[in-house]
Amino acid sequence: MRKSEIKRRTAETEVDLLLNLDGTGKNDIATGVGFLDHMLTLFSVHSRFDLAVRCKGDTAVDDHHSVEDIGICLGQALKKALGDRAGICRYRDVTIPMDEALILAAVDISGRGYLGFDLPVPTEKIGAFDTQLVEEFFMALTREAGITLHIRELAGRNSHHIVEGAFKAVARALRGATRVDPELSGAVLSSKGVL
Repeated sequence: MRKSEIKRRTAETEVDLLLNLDGTGKNDIATGVGFLDHMLTLFSVHSRFDLAVRCKGDTAVDDHHSVEDIGICLGQALKKALGDRAGICRYRDVTIPMDEALILAAVDISGRGYLGFDLPVPTEKIGAFDTQLVEEFFMALTREAGITLHIRELAGRNSHHIVEGAFKAVARALRGATRVDPELSGAVLSSKGVL
């Protein structure tokens, strides 16, 4: 089974994260940031990754440190669970409609961390959640996982729908890219022989 566990302790946060890439979408999320809990829950369901996250953060300051550090931990967990990346499909792109919003996510599990982010969110807040933190989360995730990820908003007016569409699209893209391709017979999908 492709599983990993990450523990991160800083002066700002304490994060414990468990990830199983070959799961069923079972989740247990308590980050202290309500909107992020909602996004990570649907991320788990739509990726079919089992995900457990616990975070104690300095949310009295703001949610930034918690959101970024959870992105760091999820990226590290993904990298660790994938190991040498042998036999995986590697690429996937998905377009998700969420009511009026239409979001594209494309991923390459390349070993190179890069985020292409074009997700104009029309409001600064969704409830109490700072929408700038969406980019911070995905930036931390891509850097630590060593993946190339592009997220594009093709249409959208409602901030909640746009962000939820992004998390669902990324989840579905990662689900496809991390799947084992039996035709590869355990080989790495790269002309270099490594990712």
